[in-house]
Amino acid sequence: MASTVNQKIHDIPGEATISIKNIGGIDETEVSFQEGVTILSGRNATNRTSLLQGIMVALGSDQVSLKADADEGSATLEFGDKIYRRRLERRAETIATDGDPYLEDPEHADLFAFLLESNEARQAVARGDDLRELIMRPVDTAAIKTEIEQYEQQKRELDERLEELETLKQRLPDLEAKRTQITDEIETLQDELETARAELEEANVDVEQRREEQSKLETKLEELRETRSELERVRDQIETERESIEALEEEEDEIRDRLESLSTGDETDIGRIEAEIETIQEEKADLSKEISQLQSTIQFNEQLLDESDSVLTDEQTNDGPVTDQLLADSEKITCWTCGSTVAREQIETTVEQLRAARQEKLEERSEITSELDDLRESLSTIDENRTEYRQTKQRLESTTNEIERRNDRIEDLTDKREALTNEVDELEAEVDELETEEYSGILDQHKEVNQLEFKLERKERERDEIKDEIASIEERLGEQDELEARREDVTDELTDLRTRIDQIEANAVEAFNEHMENLRETLGYDNLDRIWIDRTTREVREGRRKVSKSSFDLKIVRSTDEGAAYEDTIDHLSESEREVTGLVFALAGYLVHDVYETVPFMLLDSLEAIDSERIAALVEYFKTHVPYLVVALLEEDAQAIEGDHDVIADI
Repeated sequence: MASTVNQKIHDIPGEATISIKNIGGIDETEVSFQEGVTILSGRNATNRTSLLQGIMVALGSDQVSLKADADEGSATLEFGDKIYRRRLERRAETIATDGDPYLEDPEHADLFAFLLESNEARQAVARGDDLRELIMRPVDTAAIKTEIEQYEQQKRELDERLEELETLKQRLPDLEAKRTQITDEIETLQDELETARAELEEANVDVEQRREEQSKLETKLEELRETRSELERVRDQIETERESIEALEEEEDEIRDRLESLSTGDETDIGRIEAEIETIQEEKADLSKEISQLQSTIQFNEQLLDESDSVLTDEQTNDGPVTDQLLADSEKITCWTCGSTVAREQIETTVEQLRAARQEKLEERSEITSELDDLRESLSTIDENRTEYRQTKQRLESTTNEIERRNDRIEDLTDKREALTNEVDELEAEVDELETEEYSGILDQHKEVNQLEFKLERKERERDEIKDEIASIEERLGEQDELEARREDVTDELTDLRTRIDQIEANAVEAFNEHMENLRETLGYDNLDRIWIDRTTREVREGRRKVSKSSFDLKIVRSTDEGAAYEDTIDHLSESEREVTGLVFALAGYLVHDVYETVPFMLLDSLEAIDSERIAALVEYFKTHVPYLVVALLEEDAQAIEGDHDVIADI
């Protein structure tokens, strides 16, 4: 795992320098540290946590405290040839920040890299909170769902086009056979027409030789042939128009059915949904602000408790009246920022209440986010339906207009057919009058030639249409390979998107279980058989829907002295075991979300619950996964760390 992480990190400077002013308990300081492990060594109340907070400020975190007697502070990080500056300013009840931090979005780092005592990942394990929600919080599931819908639409369109091509492909054999059949019929008609024309020519020669005065009859016969041909063409055009109208009317019915199935959404509904979205967004922003403020308050009180412990520990080692005075007042804590004295129990109770309030706000924000996703999805569906409704309505109007145009065309052709029919009747009557008994067969011969010419013309036109259709299908089939390749790419992308969330969850569980087992053995927790996360699925309600959602259940197994295994709970873990479990969970998130690619720092604090030997092993394990590991330790714990590393004792 370490080699994989290191291979992904490029161009990391070998040294970093941090300058801090008015952050935590620090007035002003500047510290440099090298890549690898840096130990902040010292007793409690030596501003080690404040230094870590200063690093967090420069990196982009808002989970820091400004010195109580200062209205502004700053942190500057020199990292390689770049400088990152951040300024803090007290404004009413909040701390405003500006500048150019190392991170644009510190969410990943706050959760999985800045592992101070109040770190949410550590606390979530200790409190038995929803681990799955925390590990998946940085994942924009709504964006993934939107992307899935877009790719699903692309796949549907590609499937429809490929299905259409397959249908066309299946038509080719029938079209080829029909073209061959019509070609044979054309050859037969050509032979019959050639014979009929020869017979008519022979009859015409006889007429010219014997009756030159019959030229008027020939003129009428030619006029009759042309008129009949025109009449046949008009009839064929009428039939074609009727077939087209029939197809268009079927399409019109389908479009009407589709139009009735679409809902455009009432403008009132759309306005209501948009208003709800705006209101909920404001509520979410307010909740996020409250959560941030609660976190800052929690950190301040926790730091106050930590610093007070150190003062008591250091001073109580002395003899005399001062010691007696401190011991007598051991349940009181004096705030180093404002000078007021408060009972420890009161502060601890307040911290617990604040943590509970923050957890409630987090859950409320999660519910609001789900509701917001539902409203956005509803609005998106209405927009899509309205667009399709508008397009379908335009298609219906276009189809209806085309039907009307073709009906008008049929009326014109019908009038023309009637006129041509009357003209043919008149010409036939005139020919009958001009015919003598000797030439009575000529009219029949002319009719036969006319009919054969019309049949031949129609068959040739039908053959050309089939030929064009075959060429068009073959041209479209040339797209099939490209469309299939595109569909395969879209299908692969869909598979990746649909499994991305599951894969992140699975990787997180695998990473935690692997590192937890490694550290359990390395740190020698022999009374623990195993600690692992069991990933299960359950039905939950999100807004108005029921969905399947993964759940991360922390499992603990111990053994009795007799060797019998039994399942235990997080409440029964020792403080040391809980701390290690929380740190491993944070490390799993650090690796799964590739946090090291955006911030090559990890900060560790408040490890006092773990003994020195195990802290040394823990640091040794973590350093293989992090380029810059900065650890705040007591002097006796720092002395247990072996190997080449920097030690900063004067802050």
